[in-house]
Amino acid sequence: MRSLKVLVVDDNTINQRVAIGLLRALGHNGVVVGDGQKALKCLEAMQFDVVLMDVMMPVMDGMQALAAIRAKEAGTGTHLPVLMVTAHVEPGDVARFKLAGADGYVAKPLDMQQLQDECLRVLS
Repeated sequence: MRSLKVLVVDDNTINQRVAIGLLRALGHNGVVVGDGQKALKCLEAMQFDVVLMDVMMPVMDGMQALAAIRAKEAGTGTHLPVLMVTAHVEPGDVARFKLAGADGYVAKPLDMQQLQDECLRVLS
């Protein structure tokens, strides 16, 4: 797999460090922001191959940010793969993420193999 540029959106510093460490170990580059609003600003300024989006964050949560990304894409023919990231998965959550426009899901704590598998899946 080629080196990916990944936007990591998470308000927790430890989770940010874990995500960046795993991405680097997989040969990818990551940029970190702490909430959905900052993610949208970052996406305006830079191009990414995939987004790891935490679900629960202050200011703008992951579901709101995902909705804004998909609204901006509407009618453009572009599609940025977004993987939702959360430790709290209730029955139906994964289906709710898909319905909202997410391309996939990665559980916390992040697992290197699951992260790589999901990135490969959404980019193939």
